[in-house]
Amino acid sequence: QVQLVESGGGSVQAGDSLKLSCAVSRPIISLPMMGWSRQPPGKEREWVARISSGESRYYSDFAKGRFTITRDNAKNTVNLHLDGLKPEDTGRYFCFGLEGTTYYWGQGTQVTVSS
Repeated sequence: QVQLVESGGGSVQAGDSLKLSCAVSRPIISLPMMGWSRQPPGKEREWVARISSGESRYYSDFAKGRFTITRDNAKNTVNLHLDGLKPEDTGRYFCFGLEGTTYYWGQGTQVTVSS
């Protein structure tokens, strides 16, 4: 079993930046893929970004150029840097880890962007 705990969310203005962090209860090097999803209010959860154990990064179209995913194997954390935030980025952001076909999810952290 793996526990993931997100932090770093908050209420910001459009154009601001945030850094979301995900603390993982076991060495993340053992998880081939880590990433972030989000759920805007009233909408379904959508994928944001993911990073492999080999540092390959993948982004959804809306995240490209504004969001950056990083992993720190020494600290067992996965971070999501959010720059140039827009009101449509409002939602609950969830960290996940993928091992084989099993997803592990955190409880999420809320990001609210006002115009």
